[in-house]
Formats: sequence, C-alpha cells, structure tokens
Amino acid sequence: MVGHPRHAHPRDVACGHALPRAPEVRDARDRRRRDQGVTMGGYLKTVGQDLVDEDARIVRLRGVGIGNWLLPEGYMWRLPAPADRPRRIEDLIVDLIGEDEARRFWQCYRDRFISETDIADLAAAGFNSLRLPLNARTILSADGVIASDGLIEFDEAEIARVDRLIGWCRESGVYVILDLHGAPGGQTGTNIDDSRDDQPELFQCGAHADLTVALWRSLALRYADEWIVAGYDLLNEPLPEWFSRYNPMVLPLYRRITEAIRSVDRRHAIILEGVHWATDWSIFTERIDDNLMLEFHKYWNNPDRESLAPYLAKRESWKVPIFMGEGGENNTDWYTGAFGLYDDLEISWNFWTWKKMDTTNSPLSIRPPAGWSRVAQAAALRPTHAPRIPHDQAVEIFREYAENVASERCDHHAEVVGALFRRAPLRVPAIFYVNAERGVGFDSPQSVPRDETPRFRAGDRMPMVFVGRERMPTLCRESPDFRHGGGEPWSPDQWIGVRLDPGAWTTYTVEIPASGPYRIDGWCRADEAASLLISTDTPGTEVSCDVGAADDAWSCALALAEGSRRITVRCREGSLFLIAITVGSVSKGV
Repeated sequence: MVGHPRHAHPRDVACGHALPRAPEVRDARDRRRRDQGVTMGGYLKTVGQDLVDEDARIVRLRGVGIGNWLLPEGYMWRLPAPADRPRRIEDLIVDLIGEDEARRFWQCYRDRFISETDIADLAAAGFNSLRLPLNARTILSADGVIASDGLIEFDEAEIARVDRLIGWCRESGVYVILDLHGAPGGQTGTNIDDSRDDQPELFQCGAHADLTVALWRSLALRYADEWIVAGYDLLNEPLPEWFSRYNPMVLPLYRRITEAIRSVDRRHAIILEGVHWATDWSIFTERIDDNLMLEFHKYWNNPDRESLAPYLAKRESWKVPIFMGEGGENNTDWYTGAFGLYDDLEISWNFWTWKKMDTTNSPLSIRPPAGWSRVAQAAALRPTHAPRIPHDQAVEIFREYAENVASERCDHHAEVVGALFRRAPLRVPAIFYVNAERGVGFDSPQSVPRDETPRFRAGDRMPMVFVGRERMPTLCRESPDFRHGGGEPWSPDQWIGVRLDPGAWTTYTVEIPASGPYRIDGWCRADEAASLLISTDTPGTEVSCDVGAADDAWSCALALAEGSRRITVRCREGSLFLIAITVGSVSKGV
C-alpha cells in the first residue's frame, strides 16, 4: 500500500475530525453553501418510503459510482482475467516496474484519479450524490489489529483521501455513500471484492467478520459528524447464487455491523443490499434498524416496472425507501429507459461508473497510454510467464497512464450524462414512454393480450412489435435483448416499435436545458398515411405532423420551456409504429 500508517485516533485526522457545531460555524457553513447555490438541508434520514433532509424535504439521490479509484477492476483498465482485481493488478505492476516505481505510480494514480475538479464537474452535470467503493485492504493499516475499544487503525495516507473527497463533496453539495466494496476476506468471492482465492472468506472465517464489524465502527466514528455522508452501504453484492449456502449468515452480520455503528453514530442511514449481485431480497426477513434503506442493482435486463416488482412490493410492505445503487455498463438508449424508470417510480439511483479506460458508455473515458496493449499482453501471460516489457518502457507507460486519469486529460461523453437525466439533445426509444398507468403515460384503443407482445412492459398491454430489418414489422413474442455491456448499439432487429392507431398516444419526459424552439424528429414504420399531433405539457403548445405511407420519419418544431417537459405523440388518423423520438438542439430561425 501507498503511505506509512501512523497512530492517530480516527476523530483526530484533518478533514475527518468532528465538525465544530457552534452556531457561528454552522452559520458560516450555511452562508457558504448559499453563496455557492447549494441548497441542502443537512443530514438525511429515512421517513416512510422517502429520504428526507433536516428541513423535511424529500431527497431523491441521483448519483454516480467512483469505481476504479480505491478498488480498481481489471475490465476498467482493459486488462484480461489474470489482472482482474486490485491485488492482481498490483502484482502485475510490481513485476513490470518494481516496488519503488509501483509505489510512485499508485501515489500519482490515486492523487489524480479523483480531484476537486471531478466533484465540481459531476455536481455541475446534475448528480447530487456519489457512491464511494472502499477496499478494506487499502484503507486499513497493515497490522489489522482490533483494539480493546472495538476500533481499528486506518492507513492514514489512504483514509486521508476519503477525508479530502468528503470535504470536496461538502463544498459542492454532493452527498457521499460509503460502500464497502471489498470487505476483509471478500464478501462475494469474485474479482469485484478483491478476494484472494475466489472464495467469500468473510463468511468462512470469523476473524474476517470481526474485522469488518470493527472497520464499520471505526468509519462511523470518524464520519459521525459529517452531514454530507448520506449513509453506510454495509456490503457490496454479497454472495452470488453459487455461494448461497452462506445466505443465512448475511442478515446476522448486517445486524452486528449495525449495532456497532449505532454505538457511535445514531444519525446516518444504514443501507442493505440483497444477495446474488444485490438482486435477491429474500434474506430481508426483519427490519434491523429504523433508519434503513434497501438497495438493489440492475444491469442488462428489462427496464420496466415488472422487473422491479419484488423491490416495489418490499418498499410498500416495509415502508422504507429503496435504492438502485448500481447500474450501467450498457448503451445510452438503455440508460434513457432505465434511469427514466427510476425517476418515474421515485427511486433513488446511482450510475456505475464515473470513469474508466477507453470507453463510450461512462461520463469520462481515460485515454490508454502508448504501449498499453503490451501491458495487456503481459497480464495475459501471468502468472506462468515473466513480463517481456523493458523496465524503462514499462515505467513510461505507467507514468503516462497515471497522468491520463486526471479529468482534464479524459474524453468527456456528454451524451451519457444526457441519457441518464433525459436531457436534450436526446433520443428516446418509443418503448420508454412514461411509466404510469394507462391514461396518464400512454393510452390505446387496443389492449393486447400478454402473449401477443414482446415480453416487455407486458402489464401495459400496449401493442408492440420488433420492427426487424424488413420494411414491414414482424411479430415476435420473445424477450428483448438488453445485453450491451460495452455500449454497443442495438442491432436493427432489436428495435421495438409501439403501434399507434387513432386515439392512441405515448408521452415522454425530457429535461430541457434552456427555453426556446426545439426540433423533434420521429423514427417510424408506417403501412399507411397517418396524422399525428405533437404536444407538450405547456397549454397551447402543439403541432400537427403528417406521415406518408412510405415515410420512415417525421419532424416538427416546438417551443419548449426550460425544465422537465412532457412531450406527447398522439395518432389522429391512420396508423404507424413509433420507434423513437429525438429532441434536438435549439432550431435556428424557427
């Protein structure tokens, strides 16, 4: 690890110490937040199905994960399986450049990967929170001894990074969720928890469980007075199904950790994830705290209400807020549907992840340094073959990489952020109309049997078909394929059209960044001439649009006011399959 641990009480370290609570200090803090345009109401807590601040305002978290910083993953470095987790990446780097240069690399990498600029940028983009993955092996001191008071020493150089990030977030008004992504021994038994032997040793060794409890007690003591910390995410994605024999151990461990936290911190929310990639909530048989939020993760599947049914049911029965704590690694069309779904259903969410190498589906893309393919080749040969890159060349490759992780050296993908917030300019697939009951988000004179539509939003009974590669749509009763982990676009035969007959309509939510005239384009398949009415939630704002029998598209212009707008496409005559709409940049001269 980088840095040299020294003895210090967790409350005595710069940035992580107890904040002074004198009235003049609070007033100065509040004045600074007002001057910066940050309107926040202090600590968050759960009240019924909502998160609320100290001013009793409901807060919906719309955040981003800071993966790849304190717990790097090989896929985010474009490295193969032999370098798929932190400890293997560290071993590879030591093999290539030696321990001294490796130490310098990690110092520079962690200093530059997340900076105050990153926090200001994500706040300006509209994110009001972040989820910070922690690796126990990185932030704990080397001895790992639990003291008689139940606390454990941190590696002060590493925990100081967390302190600084929390300070930047406090100034920018971005809530922080502390996420134990790599617990002692590993809670998942895969690369994502930095496990040594692909075993969930947290549940196999009592010492690891004791260390995890002590770690959380120490974190809670350190950050008890940090109002900008939204809550404690106790374990990331514990126990995939092939380790389900340990499932009965998860809730008791959650209870132990919560009791340890509550011994030093009564304010912060406790966040619990289900098992099997946080998708299985069957372990939640009792509430273990009054200030509780339940978390699920969602990747590569249907972004519809039906897929969330177990979580919505638990929200209703337990009267607790729920949190989509990790989802992403897809294309922007899926983002538009998935994150719009969470907003429609008033679910807090967190996108994964802020920054990784050579990508198009995260907000920031790190440019690979020259010669990076040679590092990937060397990683593929481990552990049986020695590295084949000359030392001085390897040092230069990693020096450039550590420089490239800085925000100012990255490529920024505004279209990714736009899709998450449904912010124009934007394309919205037609199937992602507002998630509401018939007559509110959509309507149709037809109510199609479930077995006659694609297996998506089946409860809506809207007529949908796969439009296919041919001119005319082809019926298909299969499930859509939303597995596009590298951000690949949908192929032509994966697009679904919504049939609009006379009287049918669909409504789409779009965030308009500035008032003015906007161009709205539609992509469709028509088997006869049709007449559409395009309108918004602003009274008197509507326009007619005719579509010919041979047309694949239509276009119009509307004056749209800044803010969240609803755009409705209504069929008046004829029929067509609506495939997507695009809300473009402000039209000139309209």
